Amino acid sequence: MKVCIAEKPSVARDIAEIIGAKQRRDGYYEGNGYQVTWTFGHFCTLKEPHDYYDQWKYWHLEDLPMIPPSFGIKLIENDGVKKQFQIIEQLVQQCEEVINCGDAGQEGELIQRWVLLKAKCTVPVKRLWISSLTEEAIRNGFQQLKDSEQYNNLYAAGSARAIGDWLLGMNATRLFTKKFAVGKTVLSIGRVQTPTLAMIVQRQKEINAFVSEDYWELKTIYRETEFTAAIDRLGSVDKAQKGLAYLKEHPFEVTSFEKKDGKEGNPRLFDLTALQVDANKKYGFTADDTLKYVQNLYEKKLVTYPRVDTTYLSEDLHPKIPGILQDMAPYSALTAPVLAKPIPKLKTVFDDKKVTDHHAIIPTGVHPGGIPLEEKRIYDLIARRFIAAFYPECKISNTTVLGKVGQVPFKVTGKQIIEPGWKEVYANDTSIKKEGEEEEKFIPDFVVGESGPHTPRIHQGKTTPPKPFTEASLLRAMETAGKQVDDEAMRELLKDNGIGRPSTRANIIETLFRRKYIDKKKKNIYATQTGMDLIDTIQTELLKSPELTGQWERKLRLIEKGEYAMDTFKDELIQMVVDLTKEVKTASYKTITITPDTPPEEVKPKKEPKPKAAPVTIEEQQCPKCKEHQLKKGSTAYGCANFKVCGFKVPFEIMGKKLTDKQIADLLTKGKTARIKGWRIPGSEEEKSGKLVLTKEFNIELE
Repeated sequence: MKVCIAEKPSVARDIAEIIGAKQRRDGYYEGNGYQVTWTFGHFCTLKEPHDYYDQWKYWHLEDLPMIPPSFGIKLIENDGVKKQFQIIEQLVQQCEEVINCGDAGQEGELIQRWVLLKAKCTVPVKRLWISSLTEEAIRNGFQQLKDSEQYNNLYAAGSARAIGDWLLGMNATRLFTKKFAVGKTVLSIGRVQTPTLAMIVQRQKEINAFVSEDYWELKTIYRETEFTAAIDRLGSVDKAQKGLAYLKEHPFEVTSFEKKDGKEGNPRLFDLTALQVDANKKYGFTADDTLKYVQNLYEKKLVTYPRVDTTYLSEDLHPKIPGILQDMAPYSALTAPVLAKPIPKLKTVFDDKKVTDHHAIIPTGVHPGGIPLEEKRIYDLIARRFIAAFYPECKISNTTVLGKVGQVPFKVTGKQIIEPGWKEVYANDTSIKKEGEEEEKFIPDFVVGESGPHTPRIHQGKTTPPKPFTEASLLRAMETAGKQVDDEAMRELLKDNGIGRPSTRANIIETLFRRKYIDKKKKNIYATQTGMDLIDTIQTELLKSPELTGQWERKLRLIEKGEYAMDTFKDELIQMVVDLTKEVKTASYKTITITPDTPPEEVKPKKEPKPKAAPVTIEEQQCPKCKEHQLKKGSTAYGCANFKVCGFKVPFEIMGKKLTDKQIADLLTKGKTARIKGWRIPGSEEEKSGKLVLTKEFNIELE
């Protein structure tokens, strides 16, 4: 019997149907010599500090740094996970071969390998490696199963990433919390989240320090065309007035006229980051939302594997392109001109050297019927980008005219589209204009030496501060380790040194929001005072430098390619954590207060006067009953994330009264609310006043 392990029940069901395992059992499908089972995301995690030594349960400076002798894994505390794992373990120990059908990426590989490690798998393991979940892709994948050993480097990189995040996150968070935090405040430090925050803080400081200044420019209209003086901006109105008087005394003369034909290259196919950037610019979707929508499209077989960082296709896909375009029936008006000619094998689209495990995100050709609006919008972005890649280039004409008035030089530039080419795919869509791209502007023909009257004027303006980050520009900055790059070819070169992975950047941004280190106003992202204080406290450049963190990321990519040893990476990180601990322990004391998030303590310290606490975020609180899981917001109550086992909840409404978040927070953190009026006791017509109290049995009673 061969056991297939998929990452989700829905994928397992599709695989089982295709390979003939059609008999439903408890936790798996069976038939045709196969048993198809599943996980649901992460089943295993690295052991926590207290799993190694009891004293590591408590947050003490003297116990840092925590360096386990070797890293182990454990099952996540969840009854559903435990039950399904027992089924997997039993199947794996009775089979002749395992087929790893996990998500075809680094995280998917890690999830499955840890499960097989925990299940003590000793039989041969094969790997299903596919880029889409269509029936054809699954059938082909089973005909070309790979040896699991081919992906050992991918697993090593995933393990190194997890261990690196544990070493830095666990140690640095405890280190900075115990050294600099007030009361129950937790200062969260992460290998990727901290340099990301540092970029936002740096931008925030530039904005805060910016002082706007007035400036004046000289402009003039000659033959219905406005020219701007090609000199430095003027710093006072007096200078501008003198300049204007001078211009009125002299005619305008054309000194140069140049018209050049040019081309605007087709936009590259989407990788995940580019898709998240476009969706944020056009629809305001967060990076996290876009990842969810495109993952849904992938699972519905509508697009290829989305967690990719390449904008290229493998060359063997070239013959399949006409078939995909032909199947895209809703876009037939746009695909017809492309299908009328042979599909060109463009080097900007097809390049095996630029494709590793997966190619760029493209449609599969499956009809996108009955999907939600948000997913439809993401699908449309992917479909149009795919079609546009095979259209002709956009042909343009660039015009530059130079002139002078007396001794003052003037200049104007213009652009005209001669043949729209790929821009036809985006007709009436203004959102595709690139950052800083010039609008189309017609310039008439001029003759060098011609001269005549003109109408000069003064333009007054104000200098503007640097733009705050949006999710789109922040994703780009993470991808290029803080370097501002607009050119797509240059962006490709910098990807290896970016911070984070395409699939994790969205979660990093969400974590910073959740920790109250950053905030959002409309589309703009701002650093909070807490975020700024935290970065100011961190003196170690390696913790907050995007460039240096990008170098760590590059080493992880080299591990993936088999060009760097995982043990070397681990040793370097351990040394960094040791050095960091020494440095911070002797640093000057500066307190930071943020939203409470209680670390466990052996003995409660004596109560001291505390600064006024920041508002409590309920969903960041630990369940007071099991003390293992965070609270989650449901439809009628806040409850333990492991509610089925723990059973703890606080309803939004009690005895006819809707509780405020402040009242619920008081109940959770103080064990009781303030006195509240208007309770309606069942069986009594009178309203009562009193405090809600959380009993030792974790029931809620009126006192």
